[in-house]
Amino acid sequence: MRQPEEKIHNFSNALLAARSQVGLCQRCFHLSSDPECEICRNDQRSKDLICVVADSRDLIALERTREYKGRYHVLGGLISPMDGIGPEMLQISSLVKRVDQASIKEVILALTPSVEGDTTSLYLARLLKPFTKVSRIAYGLPVGSELEYADEVTLTRALEGRRDME
Repeated sequence: MRQPEEKIHNFSNALLAARSQVGLCQRCFHLSSDPECEICRNDQRSKDLICVVADSRDLIALERTREYKGRYHVLGGLISPMDGIGPEMLQISSLVKRVDQASIKEVILALTPSVEGDTTSLYLARLLKPFTKVSRIAYGLPVGSELEYADEVTLTRALEGRRDME
């Protein structure tokens, strides 16, 4: 409120421009100003490994580790019946289709260790196991914490310590 009006006006114009120019990648549903995001276009990344995250903030947090070299799939949230969010409201069917149509060796579930994250992970594991190996990042993160706030070392250890879903 104490900023000059011109600064506030420029900031609001920048927000409006970002809102109109940024959409979702058609393949992984990460934020992108192009039909396909930079990660999906990168031929150096493993095409047979998909890391599933709840939202783009989690993807960015994992990218900060510089350890993961595969592709991603952004669900757009977590299953939460209490909040009225069911599987049909997330990018789950597109994930199953993607795994079914490509030769994916492993899907890594990198979802927040919470009731909603566990519910979503179990649901996805049941859907995806007929097609490929399904693992989940290790519980190096405190229960109830958010991936976007975790440091790079914790996220790296969580990725390295992932295990098969049983």
